Amino acid sequence: MAQITLTTEESELYFYNALCNAVGTGYMEQMSLELCFDQNQYETAKQHLIEQGKTGMCYEDVLMQILKDGNTLTLLDQESDDEYKINLSDVHTKVSKTPFSHLTDTINEQDDAETASVILQTVFCGEVMYG
Repeated sequence: MAQITLTTEESELYFYNALCNAVGTGYMEQMSLELCFDQNQYETAKQHLIEQGKTGMCYEDVLMQILKDGNTLTLLDQESDDEYKINLSDVHTKVSKTPFSHLTDTINEQDDAETASVILQTVFCGEVMYG
């Protein structure tokens, strides 16, 4: 099985893009998957971005900052109540484990919501389980 070695920056970029394409579009919700986080951590992360001079921030920027602040995000399967938690280290080590065709689509900027979902599932669940 082919695997691509990514830098931490590349892993974060592709994960961020996946958040935008799958969470931001509502694609994950269609599969009864919800991204959860501690609201206080969200507000703190948002404040950290403001302090860094970030303007025009979006929801996904704050989610990434939650991870960069050392906190976790949780993917909740609303049908089974299964929960999958990740931290930034998981992003760094698991994005590269995304099935080759989907990861290369992302690298080549030919990704879509399905590709994004596969990346998120790989990072959160360790495998593609939904869709």
